[in-house]
Amino acid sequence: MKLPLQVVFRGMSPSQAVEANVREHVEKLDKFHRGIMSCRVIVEQLHHHHHQGNLYHVRVDLKVPGRELVVNRAPGAHHAHEDVYVAIRDAVDAMRRQLENHARRQRGAVKAHETQPHGRIAEIYPEQGYGRIETSDGRLVYFHEDSLVDGDFSKLAIGTEVRFSEEQGEQGPQATTLHVVGKHHVVE
Repeated sequence: MKLPLQVVFRGMSPSQAVEANVREHVEKLDKFHRGIMSCRVIVEQLHHHHHQGNLYHVRVDLKVPGRELVVNRAPGAHHAHEDVYVAIRDAVDAMRRQLENHARRQRGAVKAHETQPHGRIAEIYPEQGYGRIETSDGRLVYFHEDSLVDGDFSKLAIGTEVRFSEEQGEQGPQATTLHVVGKHHVVE
């Protein structure tokens, strides 16, 4: 790390033990990304109960070349965060995952998920339990009512937009799974 780690305490007295724990966890982040420029960890005690119920909020701000990563671990009703060390561990683990994802993106190793083909119902035969989808390139793909996932076959109509998985069947291309596209779906 280029700049020294900053540990800030809010709503609680500074603790050497807690600060040492933060430093130990943050040192491990250097293994996941060698270009860390700076890191600031804020440990905040949200409530001041004397016996139990103190919840800790931990925020980690980390800068790498060209990007700032932030983890803001608010405990909510998560009673594990009554232990400051658990709250620190969870926040730093979340930052580690962000660093790993950032490093993957920099290397270009992010998985590109293949988008499922889209089409519209072109033919439907409710009595026989099948139909055909017209794809964007004009092909017809057979589908059976059993391939419809989370939908009602009786409500399908000509023109209904769908996405599907396709394989080559005995009679030509067929949809193995068929999903009705919701009104909020954006077709590429």
